Amino acid sequence: MSPEEVQRRIEDGLPECDADVTRARGKHDDDHLAATVVSPSFEGETIVDQHQQVYDALGDAMTTEIHALELTTKTPEE
Repeated sequence: MSPEEVQRRIEDGLPECDADVTRARGKHDDDHLAATVVSPSFEGETIVDQHQQVYDALGDAMTTEIHALELTTKTPEE
């Protein structure tokens, strides 16, 4: 799955979020992605719950199409 597709799925699944998804190990490695996601829905949530929101937005792709995802989550104030 391309970084652009992952970004679209995250942004479609989390209201008012901004996601930046890149290839974690360079442009030739399609298996390892990195995402920074900023969303007001993370306010007051633990890191585990923030990450779960992103995983929920990605749905089955987390277990079928995405091999590895380095995830950083932040609130807009951070």
